[in-house]
Amino acid sequence: MQHSKPYFFVGIGGSGMMPLAMILAGQGATVAGSDRSLDQDRLPAKFDYLRDRGITLHRQDGSGIVSLDQIVVASAAVEASVPDMVAAERVGAQQLRRPELLAQLFNAAPRSIGVAGTSGKSTVTGMIGWMLHALGKAPTVMNGAVMKNFASPDAPFASALVGESEIFVSEVDESDGSIALYVPSIAVLNNVSLDHMSMEQLRALFGGFLARAGTAIVNVGDAEAAALAMELAPSQRATFAVEGQADYSAENLAEAPFAISFDLVTADARHHVRLNVPGRHNVSNALAAIAAVVATGVPLDAAAAAIEGFTGLRRRFDLVGEANGVAVIDDFGHNPDKIAATLDTLHAFPGRLLLLFQPHGYGPLKVMRRELVAMFAAKLAPDDLLVLPDPVYLGGTVAREVTSADIVADVGVAGRNARHIPDRDAAADHLVAQARPGDRIVLMGARDDTLSLLAHRMLGDLTS
Repeated sequence: MQHSKPYFFVGIGGSGMMPLAMILAGQGATVAGSDRSLDQDRLPAKFDYLRDRGITLHRQDGSGIVSLDQIVVASAAVEASVPDMVAAERVGAQQLRRPELLAQLFNAAPRSIGVAGTSGKSTVTGMIGWMLHALGKAPTVMNGAVMKNFASPDAPFASALVGESEIFVSEVDESDGSIALYVPSIAVLNNVSLDHMSMEQLRALFGGFLARAGTAIVNVGDAEAAALAMELAPSQRATFAVEGQADYSAENLAEAPFAISFDLVTADARHHVRLNVPGRHNVSNALAAIAAVVATGVPLDAAAAAIEGFTGLRRRFDLVGEANGVAVIDDFGHNPDKIAATLDTLHAFPGRLLLLFQPHGYGPLKVMRRELVAMFAAKLAPDDLLVLPDPVYLGGTVAREVTSADIVADVGVAGRNARHIPDRDAAADHLVAQARPGDRIVLMGARDDTLSLLAHRMLGDLTS
């Protein structure tokens, strides 16, 4: 794609905005942007990283938008009343939402791989990107999380990779309906479960995504995804499932605290695979990624060998460290399926869990209330402790119909240990004070990169 006009990103520090801006800059486009967090002096290292890549940053006061030649790109969190958007209207600049721009880049690629599903998108995207990179395929990768394989002291925010080939790999989002914009060469569907929309809406969106693909890679171990797979012609689909009947399946799973191994089984081959990320859910992610890479023409044995080098993502079951016998883990879990997968992985080994879950908004809390409570009631052990601070709030208007206190009350009625401590720092201090050798402290939540800073602070507090 040619980039003849300059881009201005409103909310450039967001997990979906930053990698897109970096891809455009890496392709030679002129990129600038603003962010509420920049104005609040939150996470300065992130914005220094963007400046180092030639991206000009402005205050979110409208001063950076001065010409109708600019293309103004806004994240979903940006309201029309934000000064930058008012300025865009005033000067007559073209406006795009983030997924509209991403879909343009994605659909323009000669070979596109889109990764969808309620859970596991970022991990599968990272796995595919790593395998293709390791095998010399030079993909461009758009991820919503930092990929550890590509991170370094000089590139700590490696959520994007700019390659030289025709392959474009990206996670695609259903939460705002924008998945309908993508026409993938290869579509991956991990799972379908309640998150931001009703099940009826999700079935329609994911079903349409698969139908538009040249090849669809679908998890038939998930009942909802399996039903959608059956609507496709056999020649259009490849299936995967952990310990189930599928084109790609896994047998003989052997878990370790921060790894897992399994036998990858197809109709005519068997390969032993060891992942450097833990949990049964990551075996499912690996099957999806391997199937997608094989669909590009890579031999199965090469893909199976390459995935063993995948080192994971930041904030996806990310071990921050251990102090005085207590491990601190930073995790992106924010919906029932993601949190349940993490708790199942941790409960495979002894030790009490001390959980700090910061909900990622009042709206999602209202939608997921019943499912969140049922999941915590089923997955928390009797001696685990769950603490909820108030949901993340970064400004704007929001209805506070369901709060963290409501979730805690419901979980308590279900017989599990839960506490509402409104202030997040106070919640963290409480868990540190409760910790004893053998415990695992887990921080969970989305849309707030400062959770990682808090995890490191808590690790330091454990040593004092």
